Amino acid sequence: MQDIANAIVAGQPGVDRPASIDLQQEYADVGIAEVLDELDRELVGLKPVKTRIREIAALLLIERLRKRLALTADAPTLHMSFTGNPGTGKTTVALKVASILHKLGFVRRGQVISVTRDDLVGQYIGHTAPKTKEILKKAMGGVLFIDEAYYLYRPENERDYGQEAIEILLQIMETQREDLVVILAGYGDRMDTFFASNPGFRSRIAHHIDFPDYSEDELLAIADIMLRRMNYRLTPAAREAFIRYIGLRRTQPLFSNARSIRNALDRMRLRQANRLMADLGRTIGIEEIMSLEASDVLASRVFSNGDADRVA
Repeated sequence: MQDIANAIVAGQPGVDRPASIDLQQEYADVGIAEVLDELDRELVGLKPVKTRIREIAALLLIERLRKRLALTADAPTLHMSFTGNPGTGKTTVALKVASILHKLGFVRRGQVISVTRDDLVGQYIGHTAPKTKEILKKAMGGVLFIDEAYYLYRPENERDYGQEAIEILLQIMETQREDLVVILAGYGDRMDTFFASNPGFRSRIAHHIDFPDYSEDELLAIADIMLRRMNYRLTPAAREAFIRYIGLRRTQPLFSNARSIRNALDRMRLRQANRLMADLGRTIGIEEIMSLEASDVLASRVFSNGDADRVA
């Protein structure tokens, strides 16, 4: 295989290329290993997502080397679609993707501009184009993350101006793809409908990545990470109650994975603070200030069906 590669190189006059490249050294030099390690540390689970990001990083590292060796090819299409329920890490992964693209030289800046429909679509004639172009100008050289992208166009509203924003985006995604990466995000089924009605988007998306919901064990691990960062801990009884909480909360409407866990912890901290302040005439220690008790969990409306009475 190396002989074939050397023959190809030798057969192209005027090109001075090395006979071999130390891939491990190249991988270390660009600094993407640190970003990928951060992705593993900061996000629980999501194995298929992390695997796909590593595959994309490998492709781009090789493309970077091919460009240096003058093995010319069309620039890879880097626009992406992230599908999944809320709170599954899509925004965090977009930030890591931007950092990888920047370190490998595929975008000039490692920034992510996160927007929704309201940032792009105007409310009257002549308002949408300048809004969309202003956002694109701000995002140029980096990554534009469009959350709930399926809201861009509402065909049921004949006075909707979202189609104008879509047309501008499609044009820029094609003509400026070497200077801007667009990531569309949202619920999987709604994104499928959106792509079906806007085939121009699907044809420009190279990487479709689905973000699975977290399991109960993964949600508990996420809670532990959040509590550690906030310098709180669950007592054994509170941990048992919170495991029950997770199991019940996952079955209820509007559950948003890690986002719902963070909200639950915030409410538990609120209850703990009020519990401690209820008795001002005593001295408390640091362990008590750091500890969340079972009562801080069980006061949740999730247990309002009477199940709370059976939790220790």
